[in-house]
Amino acid sequence: MELKTVGAVLAAAAGTVLAAMYASAKVAILREHDAVIHTEQDGEGPKILFISDIHRRRVSRKLIRKAGGPFDAVVIGGDLAEGGVPESRIRLNIRRLSALGPLFYVWGNNDREVGEALIRSVISDEGGTVLDNESAELMAGPIRWMLVGTDDETSSNVDVDQAFRNVRRGDAVIFVSHSPSVFRMLGSRDPEVRMAGHTHGGQIRLGRFGMLEKGFFRSDNGKVELVSNGYGTSLVPLRLGAPAECHVIRLRAKKKHSNGEL
Repeated sequence: MELKTVGAVLAAAAGTVLAAMYASAKVAILREHDAVIHTEQDGEGPKILFISDIHRRRVSRKLIRKAGGPFDAVVIGGDLAEGGVPESRIRLNIRRLSALGPLFYVWGNNDREVGEALIRSVISDEGGTVLDNESAELMAGPIRWMLVGTDDETSSNVDVDQAFRNVRRGDAVIFVSHSPSVFRMLGSRDPEVRMAGHTHGGQIRLGRFGMLEKGFFRSDNGKVELVSNGYGTSLVPLRLGAPAECHVIRLRAKKKHSNGEL
C-alpha cells in the first residue's frame, strides 16, 4: 500500500474516532439507582436527581422529560458553569432543573470564573439553596434526612464542622461535595450517602486507563457512594470510555438490629 493511501486511511480512522468522541460528549446516560441505608428506624427516603459538571452544556429538554420527577431534591454537584458561559445559558439550565424539584447546589472549582454574585443570584432567583458549608432538611418523620454540602476545596473554605453543625444523632445524612477528595476531610463522620463529581471519569479513557478514576455507584453494607462522570466536558468537547451521565437515586432506610440482621 502506498504511503499516501496509508495516510488517508489513518486520517479517515482518526476522523471517525474524533466524530464518535464528539458525539459521545453530546449525549448523556440517565442512570437509576436504588439503595438501602442502615439507620435506627425503617423509613422511606428521598428521591434525588444528581447532576454535576455541566460546564458549557445546555441541560436538554429530553433529559428533563426522561428524568420525570418530581424529586425531593435536585442536587447540582458543582461546576454548573465556567468562564465564558453566558448568563442566559446558566439561567436556562437552572430554570429547567428547578422545575423538577427543590434545587440545591455546591460550588465547583470552575464556577466562580463567571462570578460568585452571578451564581448566587441565578440559584436564588429560582428558589434554590447554595450549600456552602451548610445543611438542609429534606424529609422529616421517623428519620430526618439531611443534605449536607461544603464549598469546593479550591476556595480554601471547606469547613466540615460548620456544614454538619445542625446534624443530630440518628439523622440520615446525604453528603455532597464537588470533588471526592473532600471525603477524606470528613474525619470520624460517616454519612450514609456520599456524592461528588469533578473527575469526569477521566473523560477520555483507553480501556481501563484514564487520567482519573471512572465514575461509579456503590451500595454496600448500608452505605452509598457515588462519583459521577458528570454531564459536560472540560478543555475539549470529547469523551471516550467515560460517558456523560446524571443520576436518579431512590433511597430507603432499614433498621439494623443488634445482631446485625436487617
